[in-house]
Amino acid sequence: MFSKEEALQIKKDFWIAFAEAYPRKWLLYNTKIKDVTFKFYVDNKKAQVLLDIEPKDEEKRKIYFEKVFSLKTILMEEYLEEAIFERNYYLESGKIISRIWVEKTGISINNKNTWETIFAFFNENMDAFERFFYENEDYIKDLEINT
Repeated sequence: MFSKEEALQIKKDFWIAFAEAYPRKWLLYNTKIKDVTFKFYVDNKKAQVLLDIEPKDEEKRKIYFEKVFSLKTILMEEYLEEAIFERNYYLESGKIISRIWVEKTGISINNKNTWETIFAFFNENMDAFERFFYENEDYIKDLEINT
């Protein structure tokens, strides 16, 4: 078990190593859609590449999710064949968001021997997710176009 300080240092070292291994600017929060963001997540059991849809306006959240969901076949056949879609995903805080993600298990941020595997997973899947988003961005962003 690691102390709080050691765990923080491991996280810091992990993200620095990732940035050095894959020095590029990721889309992440720059989707130009309020409260629609791409995220990397890793803990001591899994790594995930996420698209979180979390507008406070429930109707907007529903519309954005439905738009991406309507492109599910394209996303899974051409970009991320193992994508998971969840319309109502409950965060630990109790907040409900919509989430689309891919996941890799059997790795750990605390095990430096798995870092390269995590980095490659992040790079490959976030790149695919971003390409999908850019290809379909106009449709996803436009709330006037119904699904």
